[in-house]
Amino acid sequence: MATSPHTTLHDELALIDALIDLMKQEQQCLVAADTDTLASLTPVKTAHISQLALLAGQRHAALAGAGLPGSEAGMDSWLAAKNEPAMQAVWQEALARMREAKELNRVNGMLINKQMTHNQNLITAMRTPADAADMGVYGPKGQTSSANNKRPLVVG
Repeated sequence: MATSPHTTLHDELALIDALIDLMKQEQQCLVAADTDTLASLTPVKTAHISQLALLAGQRHAALAGAGLPGSEAGMDSWLAAKNEPAMQAVWQEALARMREAKELNRVNGMLINKQMTHNQNLITAMRTPADAADMGVYGPKGQTSSANNKRPLVVG
């Protein structure tokens, strides 16, 4: 367990930077539809996130041990009381990088949703019967008509 709330900050910042790099790679894979590389990035990203959560938990516990809330607000209070500009700068950099990681995550989520919608549209198109164009036509009484309901042409 951390003895001081700032003990984990440099490790957290390094992990956040590594996570940002992974998320940028993930974004490139999503754009290129490179599922093999994407699948290889996922366990590494998960491990980084788990390690970040562990370090944040240690920081929060140290803050609680100092009588402060175990949160970002508690860290702000602790740094203000300590008057350590260097640590304050590291903390602000960590917060800025986390905002960057959150934005990358949001964009990557949008790319994933776009790809899922595209895939769903392809699946729907493959499942649609050949005479589907006739199935969605409404007649004068509001009933759908299909190729089977059409009258045969009589020539004569």
